[in-house]
Amino acid sequence: MDGKQSWLKKQKLSNQLAIIPSDLLSPPTGHPRDPQAAPSATITTPFCEVTGTVSSRRRNSSMAGSDPEKLMAKADKITKLSFTRWNADWKNAAVLYEQAAIGFRLTKNYEKAKLAFEKASKGQEMLSSPWDAAKHMESAAMMAKENGKWNEVADFYRRASELYIECGRPQPASDALAKGARALEESMPEEAVRLYTDACEILEEDAKEQMAFDLYRAATSVYIKLEKYECAASTLLRWGLAADKCNARNSQCKAYLSAIIVHLYAHDFEQAEKCYNDCSQTDAFMGSDQFRAASKLLSAYREGDIEEVKQVAQSSTISNLDNVIIRLARKLPTGDLEVVKTEAAGEEGGQVDEDDLT
Repeated sequence: MDGKQSWLKKQKLSNQLAIIPSDLLSPPTGHPRDPQAAPSATITTPFCEVTGTVSSRRRNSSMAGSDPEKLMAKADKITKLSFTRWNADWKNAAVLYEQAAIGFRLTKNYEKAKLAFEKASKGQEMLSSPWDAAKHMESAAMMAKENGKWNEVADFYRRASELYIECGRPQPASDALAKGARALEESMPEEAVRLYTDACEILEEDAKEQMAFDLYRAATSVYIKLEKYECAASTLLRWGLAADKCNARNSQCKAYLSAIIVHLYAHDFEQAEKCYNDCSQTDAFMGSDQFRAASKLLSAYREGDIEEVKQVAQSSTISNLDNVIIRLARKLPTGDLEVVKTEAAGEEGGQVDEDDLT
């Protein structure tokens, strides 16, 4: 009985193998099963193989449909009004423009990427989403930078800043202007300092002066490169005032001393002395190390003592200032100290003693 059952099982297995095509029993290496080889046979494909094929088809379909030129054309089409389309589809168009921009950027077609990001920004504006519009505008600015179109860089970053302000975000608004300024420092330094200044104003209006310290520093550096020393000193004094508002006394005193050094480097002793007198009216500056260094510098100038000027310029107090100011201080004195000494002596001799009636 057991022998008969064993024979029946073998016979059943033989019949099952007979209906399976030979190429399925030993498929070629790396070659998938071919269902056309045995149309009468029922083949069960593993689930992972099916999902893999579907996923691959979806990826290929996505890649085929991600031609940035076609995406742009489609977006333009659904935003253009006609007799059959009375309303622009900005919701879908904004997505298409963004995808097109990314595609153009990947192929380093920065001009078309810039245009696509501009349109994506406009789409987000139409959808009342200024935050996303600002992000796309910043991306357009970066594409303009890649193409060296500096005027557009400034315009795009300014527009991005306006959009951030529109959605009540002053910090990103200031950051956008600062990015534009950094991008333009070499090619358009005049515009760069304007952007830095506007970025500072946004933070000042939001009572976040301490977050503007790096912007004051950057603006000062650009002014010095342009040899606009009066503007550099004014920026430093503005920095000192901002530091005073947020009780950053060390930064305040450093800014005041730096302003005095800038005036001296420009060989404007009179303005340096006036700046010193004005800064001395603040409690924070009076009695500070920076106040003492400024006093020694001015005294050395009045006395025409070149060695003393150089010695003070090498002091640790001045060595702790920003690098751009240290470099100026190390070059002092820049003019003829005898002239300063003579003028200072003349001013002292010209003062009238009210108690002297002779």
